[in-house]
Parts: sequence; C-alpha cells; structure tokens
Amino acid sequence: IDPWGTTFTIVSSDIHKDERGLQKNVGEAHSLGNVMEDLTFHTPMGANMAGIARFYEQILDTPILSCDENKVVISMGPYQTLTFESTDTDDVVVGYDYGDGTNTNDVNMHVDLRDEPEKNPKDHHPYYQSNYGPHISIYIRDIRATYNRAADLAVTYANPRFSRKAYNEEEVVKDCMFRCLDIVDPENVEAGAILRLEHEVRSVLKGDGSLYKSCPFEEAPEG
Repeated sequence: IDPWGTTFTIVSSDIHKDERGLQKNVGEAHSLGNVMEDLTFHTPMGANMAGIARFYEQILDTPILSCDENKVVISMGPYQTLTFESTDTDDVVVGYDYGDGTNTNDVNMHVDLRDEPEKNPKDHHPYYQSNYGPHISIYIRDIRATYNRAADLAVTYANPRFSRKAYNEEEVVKDCMFRCLDIVDPENVEAGAILRLEHEVRSVLKGDGSLYKSCPFEEAPEG
C-alpha cells in the first residue's frame, strides 16, 4: 500500500509478457516490461456502471469485458484491464486524501481541483481548475475521431499544470493528446458526471503516420 492508499499486488509471471512493448531504447538492449495487469478505481455506491461502460465503449472505443451493477471491467489491450468497482458502506472510506484531513467518497473522489488563475492562459481559451489528483494515460489509434466524440459530450479538459493543453481539434492532432475529466453516460449526459477521473488520451500515431515518440510499441497495433 502506497502513502495514498493504493493497494498493489505484485506477482512474478511470464504469462502477460507483451512482445509488442519491447523497445530498443538502451543501445541494443530491450527494455524490461513491467506489467500492470489491472488498475481498479473505486466508485461511490450506486454509481451507474452501465453508463461508465458506455462511455468507454462509445467514446474511447474500448471493449467491455463484463459489466454488472457493482463492477465494470474494460479491456485496455490483450494483457491489461481497467476496472471500476463500487465501494461498500462497510469498507474503509475510499477516496482522495487532500492532505487536510478530509476525504471524499463521491463523484470527486479521484480529483483534487484547485483554482490557479496564474496558470491559465490570458486569452480566449476557457478557464479550467488545476487537477492534482491521479490521472491515467491510454493510447488510441484515431485521436481526431476520439477527441470529437469527447468534445460532443463536452467532457474535454485542459489541466493548467501542464504545458501541453490542446484546446481544439488541430492542437490535439499536433500534440497527439487531449485530456478529459468527467466520465458521463453518453445516453444520459444531462445527469452529469458519474465519476471524475483525469484521462490523458494519447495517440499512437503522429499526423504524418509515424509512431508518436512515447508510444510503447515498436509498430502501430492494428485496429
């Protein structure tokens, strides 16, 4: 368990070795692939799991492996899953510790939003709060189409903490990334965020079709 309450289960296995991620980044040696088999985020009790599944399936184009009223498991590739699981009232309170003795167990349980006007651009771009909570990074193939689907739901986000902010489609294509914060049900957007969790959505490919510099693959995956 780390200082923020994240529980890690460490195992040694060759079952999940992914040859696609072997990179010649140190001379002629291949990097050692440390695998995170699953990443689980807790949600408040009664969270709309079907809505979370629809968000990932319809907006981020990720396959759903299973979904019920308490848990949704999402495929992040052939050897990795992302899981959202409802908390239980009998559990120790799960949420983001802001460092001041408070802890949330609601839609904001994984964000730490702060007003920092000095970090927002002084122009026509919208104002966003800085997020100091955790974020996850995912790679996708079609950054333009994915961004447009997220923008249509008004869930795109720019974190003022970082230099690359990508406020529009062309900046997204140029920077090969965008962020979103709110997970919403595409079939009931008016209900608002089911859960807030910062996503850094990265493109596998640059605009010219070559691999993006931090892409973890030697070749672009198909599909």
